[in-house]
Amino acid sequence: MSANYADGYHMFTSEAVSPGHPDKVADQVSDAILDSLLAVEPDARCACETLVTTGLVVIAGEVRVSRPAAVRALENVEDTVRNTLRGIGYTDPTMRFDADSCAVIRTLHSQSADIAKGVDKEGAGDQGLMFGFACKETPNLMPLTIELSHALMKRHVQVREKGIIKGLRPDAKSQVTIEYDADRPKRVHTVVLSTQHEPQWTGKKQQAKLKDLILKHVIKPVMPARLFNAKDCIIHMNPTGAFEIGGPHGDAGLTGRKIIVDTYGGRGCHGGGAFSGKDATKVDRSASYMARYVAKNIVAAGLATRCEVQLSYAIGVKDPLSVLVTTEGTGVIPDEEFEAIVRDIFPLTPRGIIEHLKLRRPIYERTARHGHFGHRASKDGGFSWENTNMVRKLRKAAGL
Repeated sequence: MSANYADGYHMFTSEAVSPGHPDKVADQVSDAILDSLLAVEPDARCACETLVTTGLVVIAGEVRVSRPAAVRALENVEDTVRNTLRGIGYTDPTMRFDADSCAVIRTLHSQSADIAKGVDKEGAGDQGLMFGFACKETPNLMPLTIELSHALMKRHVQVREKGIIKGLRPDAKSQVTIEYDADRPKRVHTVVLSTQHEPQWTGKKQQAKLKDLILKHVIKPVMPARLFNAKDCIIHMNPTGAFEIGGPHGDAGLTGRKIIVDTYGGRGCHGGGAFSGKDATKVDRSASYMARYVAKNIVAAGLATRCEVQLSYAIGVKDPLSVLVTTEGTGVIPDEEFEAIVRDIFPLTPRGIIEHLKLRRPIYERTARHGHFGHRASKDGGFSWENTNMVRKLRKAAGL
């Protein structure tokens, strides 16, 4: 399990990437295809992978649909791909990857009958181990490093789309290092932000000016004032000196390569499974959401200041093979007592998770943009795993 980060002085770093990063482009395309199926057939099965590179998008994977509307959605996959790329911002042919000129190759086929028969009897769609984490570092009960890294990328999108800084392109990355004293954040030690840009920003003087603009319009607006001092903070902006060549032309992108960015920024454990393109019968996704839901509610209930939950499953089997709760010594009851409580009050079968968290809705493309955790639950059921509606039951079960 995780090291005890509450002991002594240390620094911790997390990174995030923008929606225009090649791997995130692939994630969003995969989830957009999933959403297009769930919108017309909530029980659709999908495990969709995407590859993006110069002038090319390749879609591969397995699906199972029965309704005519879902069949039509599959026939319209190319439109789904191009609309997704257009929404991200890939509309300029000079980037050598754009929504209108790229080729789209589709190689989707039916879901394996061997997998389907396990899922049809309400078992897990795969074996694996999944983790969820929560802590009191932020109001969203997320680690501060990953929350700030994602905040930088959200702000980058706003600044680019609104034209606050002219000439920015969709691809970008961020990284934040926080200095801690025990479990208390003391200051922002280092910020790294790399942003793709048009040719007008190439050159030493131009990059210096762009750095000033990025500091003013992207970095400072999202940094907590009590922890950030620009004079004392190490700031790297486009450390190589330019970032003109980027996006899928600069680096190929694949679904599922940003699993740490998608979760907790390296704080806590990760089972290794990716999320995007998978319907909720795949416990890689749904059980990870449930593990976060459990951990967040335990922390929100005041039962611990840090909590990590591990669930494990076997393909075709309903109930989890194991449930483990670790609070790093911050729990108000012993960790071993949490297992029985969690098993008793949380639905942990694949069907129970899907129904409780309302996971048969077309809510997934948005999760592929700025991380799957730490957002507010929306009215249509999106990010339902961020609700803290189990606090009262948990406190009662713990005898509080």
